[in-house]
Amino acid sequence: MHISVRRRVSVRRRGVATSVVAAATAALSLFSSVPAQAALPTPVSAATARSYLASLSVGAEHSRDGYSRDLFPHWITINGACNTRETVLKRDGTNVVTDSSCAATSGSWYSPYDGATWSAASDVDIDHLVPLAEAWDSGAYAWTTTKRQNLANDLTRPQLLAVTDNVNQSKGDQDPATWWPSRTTYKCTYARAWVQVKYYYGMSVDSAEKSALSSVLNGC
Repeated sequence: MHISVRRRVSVRRRGVATSVVAAATAALSLFSSVPAQAALPTPVSAATARSYLASLSVGAEHSRDGYSRDLFPHWITINGACNTRETVLKRDGTNVVTDSSCAATSGSWYSPYDGATWSAASDVDIDHLVPLAEAWDSGAYAWTTTKRQNLANDLTRPQLLAVTDNVNQSKGDQDPATWWPSRTTYKCTYARAWVQVKYYYGMSVDSAEKSALSSVLNGC
């Protein structure tokens, strides 16, 4: 009788252990099936963006005289061998593999501006959502180098995004008065992000830019 009890306890323990292993295996399977994060930090809501936009100073853009991208140091080291560009490529890509210098050797990147997907990092640019030249025109001409560097490498605000390279190049330094992503479903996100970045850094807007942003945000 004593032996039978011990056997029942042993069987019960084996059953518990099996359940624990099964649960752990299921959890690992779940985590491994979750795709990589592929988006910029979520912008503020449309209501908050409208409130921010209403508070921004409105005025003519500053002269471009004296502007240089070198006045906005980038890409800076973020962690180990990884700079800002490489960090965003890993954040926005799926199944990204990097070498010892942190360069992406494989992966895929979906560009929310135009809906294209790319399998080579060389086909992807990291867009400054608020372009550096636009920032200069909107107040950054008077900033410290540190503040300009913070904007150019900002991973906390929705300022950096992996997109199709020629789309980024066609955008150039344009603001929403003259340029929007071709995917209409992304315009609301773009407007919310644009206003959040300008508000956080205390940048101004010109009247045409504010009008274009208001038109989109009012429909979000």
